[in-house]
Amino acid sequence: MLKLLGAGLLAALFFSSTFVLNRLMSLEGGHWVWSASLRYAWMTLFLIAGPILIGRGGLLLDAMRLLRRHWLFWLVAGTIGFGVFYAGVTFAASYAPGWVVATTWQVTVLASPLVLLAFGRRVPLRGVFFTILIFVGIVLVNLGEMRAENWRNVLLGALPVLAAAFAYPVGLQLVWEARSGGHTRIPHIVDPVLSDSFARVLLLTLGSLPFWLLMIVAVQPQPPSAGQWVNTALVAILSGVIATSLFVFARHQARNAYELAAVDATQSAEVLFALAGEIVLLGAAAPGTIGWVGMALTILGLVLYLLAQGRR
Repeated sequence: MLKLLGAGLLAALFFSSTFVLNRLMSLEGGHWVWSASLRYAWMTLFLIAGPILIGRGGLLLDAMRLLRRHWLFWLVAGTIGFGVFYAGVTFAASYAPGWVVATTWQVTVLASPLVLLAFGRRVPLRGVFFTILIFVGIVLVNLGEMRAENWRNVLLGALPVLAAAFAYPVGLQLVWEARSGGHTRIPHIVDPVLSDSFARVLLLTLGSLPFWLLMIVAVQPQPPSAGQWVNTALVAILSGVIATSLFVFARHQARNAYELAAVDATQSAEVLFALAGEIVLLGAAAPGTIGWVGMALTILGLVLYLLAQGRR
C-alpha cells in the first residue's frame, strides 16, 4: 500500500508542474494559446517518437488507421477532452495563481458523476456529503482570492476551470462509450488498439490538433518566446509522460477498489505541491485564512469522497 501511495504522490508532484509552469509563463508575458497549443505539439512529437524508439511502430500504424476511419469522432472527442479542457486551464493561469487553479480543478470530482448521468449511466450516491464539502472548499478558496484580487479576475480564473472540469470527463467518456457501443450518435468502435491507453491518448491528442490551429488563427497571439518553448516541453514531459506513467502504474497495481480509491485520493496533493512550487519558485504570497480553510476542506472532502467510493 505504501508503494502505491508513494507512486501516487509522485504523480501528483509531477502533475502539479502544469499549474506552476503555466502560471510562470503567464507572468513572463507568454500568451495562454501558446502555453496550451505548444504543450500538445510536444505531446504529439513524444507520442509518435516513443513507439518508434521502443519498437512499437505497429501500434502507431494501427492508431493512425483508426484515426482515418473515425476522424470525425476523434476530432470531437479530442477537441472537447483535450482542447476545451486545457484551453480553460491555461487561460485561467493568466488571472489566478496556480494553486487556486489546482484547487478549483478538483471540481472535476463533482463533474464526473454528472457526466455519467448525462450519458445515461448509473452513478452511486455514496459520498454526496463529501462532494458538498469539496464544493464549499473551492468556493472559499475563490472567495479568499477575491479579497486580494478584483472579482473580474477571480471569475476569469475560476469559470474556465469549471468548464475544463466538465470537458475532460466528457472527452474520456466519449471514448468509453465508443468502445462499449449502444449510443446511436456515437460510433461503436471495435478495435484492439483501443485497449491500449497509450493509443487512446495519442488519438485524443491528434484529434485536438485542429482545435489548437484554429485557436492560433483566431486569436493571433504574438510568437512564443524561447522560454515558452522550453516550459511547454517540460509540462509535456513532467505531466504528460512521467506523471501519467506513475499514476497509471499505481492504479494498475491496486488490488481492490479501496486501494484504487486511495491512489486516486493522492492526487489531491496537487494543490499543496502547486502552492509550494509557486511560493518557492515564483515568490508567490501564501493564501490568507479563508484560502487555507477552503484548501483544507477541498483536500479533506476529496480524500473522504474517494475513499467512500472505494468501500464495498
